[in-house]
Amino acid sequence: MSSHRFQTNITELKNYFTSVIDWVSTVFDDVETEMRGLEWGRLYETYRKKPYDPKAISAQVRELYADPYIKTRKGIFEYILGGCVDTKLLEVRVFDEATKKSVYALQTKKAIDNKISNCPLCTLGHDSNKTRIYKFTEMDADHVSAWSKGGATDSKNCEMLCKTHNRAKGNK
Repeated sequence: MSSHRFQTNITELKNYFTSVIDWVSTVFDDVETEMRGLEWGRLYETYRKKPYDPKAISAQVRELYADPYIKTRKGIFEYILGGCVDTKLLEVRVFDEATKKSVYALQTKKAIDNKISNCPLCTLGHDSNKTRIYKFTEMDADHVSAWSKGGATDSKNCEMLCKTHNRAKGNK
C-alpha cells in the first residue's frame, strides 16, 4: 500500500476488482447471501485458471445447500472451486445413519463374540456395564480421531459409544 500511496488514480485497482467480480459472475450463476464477505481476491488468484461449468456449479451449490449435515454454507463455494475435496470447509461433522448402523452392527457382533460391551469405554470399567450390549438408540457415533484435529467423518473413524461415555469424552 505504501508504494502506491502517491499514485493519482486507481485504474489498476479498479481493473483488478472488476476482473474478480467478472470471474465470480461467470463461475456462479446464482448469488447467495453466504457469498458476502468471502476472500474473493484469494479465491480468484487460486482458482481463476481452472475452467468451470456454471450449470454444474449451480447444481452442486443447490445440492450442498440441501444437505442438512453441512454446518458452514460459506465454505461451499471454495469447496466446489477446489474440486470438492476439502470437506473441512463444510464442517461436515455428523455421521450419516447408514455409517452409524453399519459401525454399530460390526462393533456389536465383535462385542457379543468376545463377551464384552459394545461400548469400548465400558469394557475398560469394572462395573456391570463391562459386558452390557447397548441398543442402537442408547449409543452415539463418535470420531475416534477428533474432527477438530483432522479426523474424517467416515466409517473408519467412527466408533459407537454409550451416550454417557460419548458426552463425557469431549474433545481430548
